[in-house]
Amino acid sequence: MGVSDVLARLAVRQAHVLVVEAVGHWLTRVAVERLTSARGWHLAVSPADADILAVCGSTGPELTRALASLWDQFPGPRARIDVASPDRAAAALEHAEAALRSTVRQQADSSARAGHGTDDGDRPPARHDDHPAAPHGDHPAAPHGDHPAASHGDHPAAPHGDHPAAQHAGTDTGAAQSPPGGGIALAHGGEDRDGLEMDVLHVRLGPVLPAWPTGLVLRCHLHGDVIGEAQACVVDAAQRGHAAGGHRTSKAGPDAGEFAARRCDNVARVLALAGWSDAAGRARVVRDLLLADKRSAAATELERLRRQLRRSRLLRLSLRRVGPLGPGELTRLRLAPELAGDVWDRLDGMLDRADRAVSGGTGAVTALPVTPPEAVASVVSGWDVATARLIVASLDIDVLGAVSDG
Repeated sequence: MGVSDVLARLAVRQAHVLVVEAVGHWLTRVAVERLTSARGWHLAVSPADADILAVCGSTGPELTRALASLWDQFPGPRARIDVASPDRAAAALEHAEAALRSTVRQQADSSARAGHGTDDGDRPPARHDDHPAAPHGDHPAAPHGDHPAASHGDHPAAPHGDHPAAQHAGTDTGAAQSPPGGGIALAHGGEDRDGLEMDVLHVRLGPVLPAWPTGLVLRCHLHGDVIGEAQACVVDAAQRGHAAGGHRTSKAGPDAGEFAARRCDNVARVLALAGWSDAAGRARVVRDLLLADKRSAAATELERLRRQLRRSRLLRLSLRRVGPLGPGELTRLRLAPELAGDVWDRLDGMLDRADRAVSGGTGAVTALPVTPPEAVASVVSGWDVATARLIVASLDIDVLGAVSDG
C-alpha cells in the first residue's frame, strides 16, 4: 500500500456529503443524512466543502441542469451517487467510499478535468439507482451531548446575522447570474428603498442549497447585502404535484409520526443556519427516532431538546425580532396562522406541533400547511441573504404550492 492509498483512507474517514433532495424523496434524503452521521461523516454546506454529491430521487430536467453546473464546482477527489430509495442509501454510500478511495479513478477524473485523456471520469453517472459515476469528484450531523459545541454554556456558535449560511450563498445554488457570454456578473445601478442609487446585483438562491425548501428558487435583487425584491419559481413545476393552497390534512396514527418528524427536520434546519450544529444534530436524532416508530424515546429526546433551546438566552435574543409576521400579513400572503411572530416564535411553534403530534389522541387531524412560493419571496425582502435563509427555514414548509400568475 502506497502513501497515496494511506492518505485516501484517512481522508475518507472525514468525508463531507452534499445531499440534494428531489421532490417526493424526503425519506430518502433523511436516510442518507442518518447513515452519513452513523459513518462519522459530515453534511457539507457548499460544493467547495463536499467530497460526495448524493442525489436523492429522480430529478427533472431543470434540476438536472443545476446539478451539472454544481458538479463542476466540486474539488477532487469527488464522487457522485444517485439514491433511488431509502433502502438503497447504505449501498450507495459504500460505493461512494470505494470511489473516493480509488486513486486510479481519481487520477483519471483529475486528468479529464484538466483536459487530458478521456472524459469518462468527468461525466455525470447514468441512473443506476445507487451506483456512483466514475469519481468526479461544517457542521456535524449528530449531537455530542446536551450542550452546544460552543464554549459558552448555552448559546449557538453565531447570531443570525453572521451564521455560516452567509458564506455559502455564492455557490451555483445561490449564485450571481452570469452574463450571457459567460464571465463574472457585474452589478448595475438602481434605486434602493430610500430612492438613492445603489449597485444592484442579481443573485439566485436555490434550487440546491442546504437547509432550503426542495425545488424553490428565489431570484433576488441585492442592494448591497440586502434583498430589495425577489421573485419565486419552482424547478420542474410541470412534473410536481403542487397543492393549490390551504392545508393538506391527514389522520393521526401512521402519519402523525412522520408529521412530527418533518417538524423536527425543519427545526434542525433553523438551528443549523443559526450556527448551533449540536442542537441541530439532536433535532435530527429525534426525527430519526420518530421515523423508526420509537415514540417513547422520541418524546423524551424532544422534551430534552425543548428545554435546551428554551434555556438558551443567546439563541432567543438572536432570533427575536427577525422576520416578524403579523396576522394581517399572514392572511394577505396566504400563510398559515401558526406562523405568526418572529423566527423564535416559529421555532417554538414547530417544537410544539411536533410534541402535540407525538402525544396526540387517536383520530386527531394534523394540518400540513401549503406554502405559496410568492409568499416566501415577499417575506425575505428587506433582509440580508443569510438572515433571509433563516426566515425561510422558519416558515416550516412542508408543501410548496403552485406559483401564482397574479
